[in-house]
Amino acid sequence: MPAQTARAPDWIAADEARDRLGVRPQTLYAYVSRGRVQVRPDPRDPRRSLYRAADIAALTDRKRRSRKVAEVAAGTIAWGEPVLASEITTVSGGRLFYRGRDAAELSQTETLEAVARLLRGGHGAALKRTDRPAPPQGADMRSRAFLALATRAGIDPPARGRNPLALAVEAATLLDVLTDAVAGQVGGGAIANRLALAWGLGPGGPGADLIRRALVLLADHELNPSTFAARVAASTGASLAASALAGLAALSGPRHGGAAAAVQSLAREAGEIGPRAAVQARLAEDRLIPGFGHTLYPDGDPRAAALLERFEPPAELSRLQGAVSAMTGLPPNVDFALVAMSRALRLPEDAPFALFAVARCAGWIAHAIEQGQTGGPIRPRARYVGVEVEAASAPSWKAGG
Repeated sequence: MPAQTARAPDWIAADEARDRLGVRPQTLYAYVSRGRVQVRPDPRDPRRSLYRAADIAALTDRKRRSRKVAEVAAGTIAWGEPVLASEITTVSGGRLFYRGRDAAELSQTETLEAVARLLRGGHGAALKRTDRPAPPQGADMRSRAFLALATRAGIDPPARGRNPLALAVEAATLLDVLTDAVAGQVGGGAIANRLALAWGLGPGGPGADLIRRALVLLADHELNPSTFAARVAASTGASLAASALAGLAALSGPRHGGAAAAVQSLAREAGEIGPRAAVQARLAEDRLIPGFGHTLYPDGDPRAAALLERFEPPAELSRLQGAVSAMTGLPPNVDFALVAMSRALRLPEDAPFALFAVARCAGWIAHAIEQGQTGGPIRPRARYVGVEVEAASAPSWKAGG
């Protein structure tokens, strides 16, 4: 019959259209109102509607492809596949590399300033301003660090379109500004020596050398949360200081640069009830053991190994490390190494975070410059999973079925 020929396979009923799309009637109406699905009255029953099968098939295919893209995108957010091109840092074969050079080997001899220039792709002598204002006043290093970068972010010009030499000078100066804030005074000389002096250690001694090594090992770590935050800010053309401030904000979280506080908490628990009991309690509650294991380094964090081989951790932390190793097999990561080093040198309680912030600022700035030179705005899309949006009003003829 002609009606049957017209209806199949070119036109389908509402219930079949909804089944193929997996949507509610309101959503089908919305597709029609937006012109994405053609509709016609059913010649056998004008009260019912038929929907163009080709339009339904196209929408179904698009939804299927969108789901695949969404799944891939979601998988890249947390420890997924690389999604952003960069020439700065990579992790390969269980090692960390800055522009192709092994970070652990660089820590043997280089300063943070030299590594910062390497990360930026620069060469030669450091360029920076020496007429820096006094750092902000504050009770703790963390507050002073935020205030220093926020002050610069409020007055510095956007980075986009500026001369590379001007950016290089600003980059080196920002590193000094942050160091001044952490140290509590304007200073000259190597950053490691300035921090060592501020924390009661003699410049150029064993303690200063450990600080130097830690700074180099922490200078960058690929596309971690704080670096991604810095690149997002930089992608808008924001100033280097604003990008570094975005990085510092992300670093302050307990799952990133604030992880040292969790290690210190575990160490206190181990001191009160014993290391094995402290670890057992964490395992019984299905809680992570802070300071041990790293997703990118299943065979051990090379940064921790490079630092721990240079000093003897305090006895209580050595016992904790032994207990974790015996009970879980997890090696220490750089957060544990930082806490162990800070305790061995009797540094301030928040020194691990301060070291992390000063060191990683070198990476944030390098990534901000690279993003500004090579990429446009970073603007991912959200995959909406909330309540169903209000549908457009149904057409005068109703979809039957």
